Amino acid sequence: MFRDILLPNVTLKASGAYFESGLRSKTDAITANATYFGNAQWAQEYLDFCHRDAYFRSRWLAAAGDWTNKVVIDLGCGPGNIFATLGGKPRLLVGVDVAPGSLELAAKLGYTAVLADAAYTPFRSHVADIVAINASLHHCDDMAKVLREGARLVKPHGVLVTDHDPQLSAWDYKGIAKLMWDARLWVYRAIRHGFHKTGSQQSWGLKTEVHHRPGDGVTKEFFQSTLEPLGFDVRVYPHNHQIGAEALSGVVGPAQWKYRLGNVLSGRRPYAATSALSLMCVAKRRGDAPAAPAAE
Repeated sequence: MFRDILLPNVTLKASGAYFESGLRSKTDAITANATYFGNAQWAQEYLDFCHRDAYFRSRWLAAAGDWTNKVVIDLGCGPGNIFATLGGKPRLLVGVDVAPGSLELAAKLGYTAVLADAAYTPFRSHVADIVAINASLHHCDDMAKVLREGARLVKPHGVLVTDHDPQLSAWDYKGIAKLMWDARLWVYRAIRHGFHKTGSQQSWGLKTEVHHRPGDGVTKEFFQSTLEPLGFDVRVYPHNHQIGAEALSGVVGPAQWKYRLGNVLSGRRPYAATSALSLMCVAKRRGDAPAAPAAE
């Protein structure tokens, strides 16, 4: 079935546990993501500790439903965190990423793993019941291009779900808050916090975060203006990560004190929806959606 969803005249090269589609170019962002998420130790840490909690599972099941018997394409799949958390028995589960090390881990979980640029996938239009893009848009050079490519792959009445991309208004720190944001790197390095255990790990990790910095990020308007013209009904839900299905009812959930402080020092209300850390976008394709060409 996998070959049935490929574009005409596309032949993928088998490379161990994954297939290679080839990259049109190797930008700084692609190099950084391939290096960081291709590192076996770092990729395993990411798989073990990120997007694996009950809140994430509850939120995603509410947004996209059970993946059983569905054709699912996971853009920026990394080592396979979403499926590792949600489970189910998809009819076809395809993961796209630029990091070989992560694709090898994803393949072990059951993905048909493909090395390709998420902005230029080798798949036909309208083949997926679910397209998932989790914590990936802000790692890409052109977020809108990747979002449009994901939309192209969704079947009529199918769903595109994105999550864990930083909301611009929540991360736009000012004054003292911006100084604290910059200083965090030294603190994290000193205490070997999370994914900042060594200078190399921290440096490459930061290079992957192309759109995760003060003054950058995603907005409700970004998702609406990109997806609605393509025939999608778009809903956007701000949240603070520690919230499950309730996020789809407008509950943003609690934020850690440091993020609340950052918003206060930047002159914003810390409990407002615009101060929520991430946006989840749930976009359902209408049956009368216009056809979308493959990315050129």
